[in-house]
Amino acid sequence: MIALIVTINIKPAFKKQFMDSLMGDAKGSNEDEPGCMQFDVLQDNEDPNRIHLYEVYKDQSAVDAHRAAPHFTKWRETVKDWFASENVRRLATPVYPAERDWKKRTTGTTAKSGARRA
Repeated sequence: MIALIVTINIKPAFKKQFMDSLMGDAKGSNEDEPGCMQFDVLQDNEDPNRIHLYEVYKDQSAVDAHRAAPHFTKWRETVKDWFASENVRRLATPVYPAERDWKKRTTGTTAKSGARRA
């Protein structure tokens, strides 16, 4: 399992457009990528133009598939000029729940809705 924690600072003038585009990537990640176990978008409480992404993937192949997915490449192309600074990306290994207890999260927009963990 691989977790990514990404911090994004958005140019204030593009916040709404950025978030609209990001929702397409988040939904696509949760719904269309079998190896993406979870993709969360978090709003920073101190800075309204700072977003944190929490992503969990089965393995490196799933991360690579995410980066090649149409919804991701569309998002990156759309928002490329809307970043206020370089993104900060951290890799982590989920410890709890244990890998065997993870279940793929879906957002409920497809027939296969369910909880992210057992």
